[in-house]
Amino acid sequence: MHGLLYPMRTYLVVSGRLGDEVDVMAADWITIVSAKPFIIAVAVAPTRYTFKLIKRFGEFVVSVPSIDMVRDVWVAGSEHGPQKIARMRITFEKARSIGTPVIREALANLECRVVGEHSYGDHVLFVASVVDYSYREDAFRDSKPNLSAGFLAHIAYSEFTVFSSSIVRVE
Repeated sequence: MHGLLYPMRTYLVVSGRLGDEVDVMAADWITIVSAKPFIIAVAVAPTRYTFKLIKRFGEFVVSVPSIDMVRDVWVAGSEHGPQKIARMRITFEKARSIGTPVIREALANLECRVVGEHSYGDHVLFVASVVDYSYREDAFRDSKPNLSAGFLAHIAYSEFTVFSSSIVRVE
């Protein structure tokens, strides 16, 4: 039934610490909760390794992948546990404001600190304040996404698409 809401943007959620434990999970269920202050929410199943690390450290990074990263998104979403990192072609870098690393290849990285959580059915909704961010300048122009950068959307199980440059403006 939830498939009726697709296609949805797909993100990578990074949790943990380099040199300790780090994980990357693919996630479609991310939303903005507040613009000022900038607060977002992500739904994570308690069975996921990412859940354990977010609970432990109280922070995470939301990385915005491009179509060039679709294989890494697939691995992050279909495999479980820390061993999947070795199969991914991503580079971790130190974040500016939190201990969780960012992904160099991502179009953008949002550094988040958890400010609340609540269980809903089979997922926990982590609400987090975005404390810092970075982005590729070629992917965002005049505070808007450059659609030719290859922003990724999830259609169904193993199917992804990108946004077209066709824009409809309503006056």
